[in-house]
Amino acid sequence: MSTIISGKLKERCEGLCELCATDQATTAFAVSPKNNDVIENEVAICDKCLSVIEGAETGDHWQCLGGSIWNAETSVQALSYRILFGLKENEWANDILTSVELDEATIDWAVSAYKKADVHVDSNGTPLESGDTIVLTQQLNVKGANFMAPKGTIVRKIRLVPDNTDQIEGKVNDQTIVILTKFVRKSV
Repeated sequence: MSTIISGKLKERCEGLCELCATDQATTAFAVSPKNNDVIENEVAICDKCLSVIEGAETGDHWQCLGGSIWNAETSVQALSYRILFGLKENEWANDILTSVELDEATIDWAVSAYKKADVHVDSNGTPLESGDTIVLTQQLNVKGANFMAPKGTIVRKIRLVPDNTDQIEGKVNDQTIVILTKFVRKSV
């Protein structure tokens, strides 16, 4: 998210882009997932850097990040690291990344854009949601109970296990059981 540059941010960057340090800063760029609510989440960038961030061809433009990654501002470090991380297949970008030691929280902030949310999926790779109906794809021996859940058993209103994408919960024979997602298929 970007906005017009504020007075405090303009003062901090002395009017220059905090990434390339060559052009006039025109935009306050919030480093996601944070927003523009405080200056510590923003980076003052120029029109050229903004257009490259938004998908224009990069060429060698980002080699300027070799300087900005050393900036004292955490938001500038995080954005520089994020861009370089996306280009790490290039030797020059990887060299810059390995030359700097940033705080772990800054690195987590930087790479958060590349992390995928944990998603529960069935045996076919179809995403599952709480409340879905599933069908067992094989017979399951229910541990702790004295019954087998046969292949083809329909389980309604499943619940996702929050800390384990390989497991869901559902009721079979009026008992709530944990079921491995690799043994289910989402019912349509």
